[in-house]
Amino acid sequence: MAPKILGLIGYPLTHSFSKQYFTQKFQKEKITDYIYRNFELSDIKQLPDLIKNTPRLTGLNVTIPYKEQILEYVDELSPEVKTIGAANTLLIHPVSKHITAYNTDIYGFKHSLLPCLKPRHRKALILGTGGAAKAVAYTLQQLKIKYIMVSRHPVNDRQLAYNELTGDIVKTCLLVINTTPVGQYPDVEKYPSFPYNFITAKHLFYDLIYNPPETKFLHLARQKGANVCNGLEMLHLQAEKSWQIWTEQTAL
Repeated sequence: MAPKILGLIGYPLTHSFSKQYFTQKFQKEKITDYIYRNFELSDIKQLPDLIKNTPRLTGLNVTIPYKEQILEYVDELSPEVKTIGAANTLLIHPVSKHITAYNTDIYGFKHSLLPCLKPRHRKALILGTGGAAKAVAYTLQQLKIKYIMVSRHPVNDRQLAYNELTGDIVKTCLLVINTTPVGQYPDVEKYPSFPYNFITAKHLFYDLIYNPPETKFLHLARQKGANVCNGLEMLHLQAEKSWQIWTEQTAL
């Protein structure tokens, strides 16, 4: 029997972790009834044709910039996706092509963050307002951590512009999470605009980026004595949660 197909959609996919992760997983665990492919879509409107023209396609991961746009193309939303309006995992019925959207970023972020947290980390700054930021905000709400979102283009009074970050804000928000792609390979010398001079040893800086392992954002924070964490463990955890959904080993 031909293997079932899993894959990743996004644009561009030069930074992609998923294909290598699952290919190595399948080799290591001697899984032969699945293969994993990259499907680089320059427009989300190409998705229906991809699904129609790819027999045995049973699951997809979704990355930048489609985590929010994808919801227009699915039939069913998990409770988390209904709440936050962003998804990163699709379960596709092989016959009916019924598509259910899930968000495993929430699970991955939560369980990678918890070992790093200290009791003092009760207020956070989230840099960015996209699909990944929504998963982070949802998780912080679960953990009873207050947060402020920071955007280049604030749209309401619950968001701040980067140039509005003062020393007092940084000193009270001891958890800072970058959800933007700024600093991601190959643009490794870039970093979010931030008043780095106010960082202290009490801060925890978390970057969802995993390539490079230490972004300029994390490097500058570590130089000020802050604890730092990248997004690699989150990626591993969310990937395994996606695998559970696709193979229906565990209900999400």
